[in-house]
Amino acid sequence: MTMTPNIFVYGTLLSSAEHPKGSRLRREARLIGEATLQGQLYSLGRYPGLIETDDPTYLVHGEVYALNSPAGSLVWLDAYEGISPDSEGNDYERCERKARLTSGRELTVWVYLYRPSVQGLPVVPDGRWTSRKG
Repeated sequence: MTMTPNIFVYGTLLSSAEHPKGSRLRREARLIGEATLQGQLYSLGRYPGLIETDDPTYLVHGEVYALNSPAGSLVWLDAYEGISPDSEGNDYERCERKARLTSGRELTVWVYLYRPSVQGLPVVPDGRWTSRKG
């Protein structure tokens, strides 16, 4: 089975965030385009967390990239998102989900989902993270 090369980013890795890890992502991947993924976005301070929802009216806006070398890039991306293989207490989990490009085309993508409780955290109502938030 081939590994999905596509990744959906919605926070500090967005091109508009101008984060050094986002710059690295753009060196190691090709931007496919803007996209949405069903879910709800919460502010965790300096960065957001995406949780899944069954409500199709909740969309998170981001970008989809095609990783040139998924196996290599996902190692540092997992580390950046705080995922350690030997820990059950990771805040994020990398999962395969469907994202919809602005063209309407659906793609299977990797996305980092936030796992802890979001109770009491501020919702990002329009599902768009900007570096000004937090």
